[in-house]
Amino acid sequence: MKLGVFTVLFGDKPFEEMLDYVVELGLEAVEIGTGAYPGDTYCKPAALLASEKKLKAFRQAISRRGLTISALSCHGNPIHPQKKRAGADHDVFMDTLALAKKLEVETVVTFSGCPGGDAKSEQPHWIVSPWPPEFSTMLDWQWRERVTPYWKQAAKAAKAAGVKVAIEMHPNFVAYNPESMLRLREIAPKTIGCNFDPSHMIWQQVDVTAAIRALEGSIFHVHAKDCRVDTANTMANGVLDAKSYTREVERSWIFRTVGYGNDALFWKDMISSLRMAGYDRVISIEHEDSLMSSDEGLRKAIAFLKPLLMAEPAGTAYWA
Repeated sequence: MKLGVFTVLFGDKPFEEMLDYVVELGLEAVEIGTGAYPGDTYCKPAALLASEKKLKAFRQAISRRGLTISALSCHGNPIHPQKKRAGADHDVFMDTLALAKKLEVETVVTFSGCPGGDAKSEQPHWIVSPWPPEFSTMLDWQWRERVTPYWKQAAKAAKAAGVKVAIEMHPNFVAYNPESMLRLREIAPKTIGCNFDPSHMIWQQVDVTAAIRALEGSIFHVHAKDCRVDTANTMANGVLDAKSYTREVERSWIFRTVGYGNDALFWKDMISSLRMAGYDRVISIEHEDSLMSSDEGLRKAIAFLKPLLMAEPAGTAYWA
């Protein structure tokens, strides 16, 4: 296993300065945003695809520092009910696939997306309860008319590019837990898998090791991000919480730097479960802790995780 970072937190640093800093921190891989929600600060796919010179310079800036690209990430909503919005995110996704092929990057990370409740909807409908019955009707329509048709075609494009698509399970999108993720994966099981971010499992009260076992063979990329559930607020209001992430005292849960939501045993169990489930690649740190600066949060996450990662291949069980 290797430790990397999702580089969106460095948006104020020039590209090569950012890469030097990543090396200074002792990291081995970068996950780079290519547009949609993560933005394209460091990587504009259309520009790189249009210029072999720019593409070569981009690739060499990373490789000569001994770094690898763990994934290109374009989290968006390509099935948004507003065609202009959906089309923009789809175009970014397609350009990202093409760029991944050129750069020989195996994985593109995104969201499953979320459509409206019918053909006339203008905003996404995230449906998590079967009643009143019109919600079940809308959910069936979403999968039949939007989710399955889109991802059938998207998976074909990814396969043609030689790229695997890692869907991040996330609230407000149709794939938000292992069950819905596996339903999406059934569309193209060799191409569609997940980007496993434990923070989104923690607040849903999903046991992370159980989730990893359920997703065995389908985990294509991993984020290291923690989540702290506030016991008092959760006991009063449950875990569904639409308050701003900056209202930390009032929220039922907030994202935290690794180690500030759960202890070392939690993370050791998760890392061990990932290896048992066949994932032995990059763990990409994602900083979204509103109580710390990006720099402090990242440094603390690195210091916490480095001793826990299993950097060497498993040995022979000579005692077995």
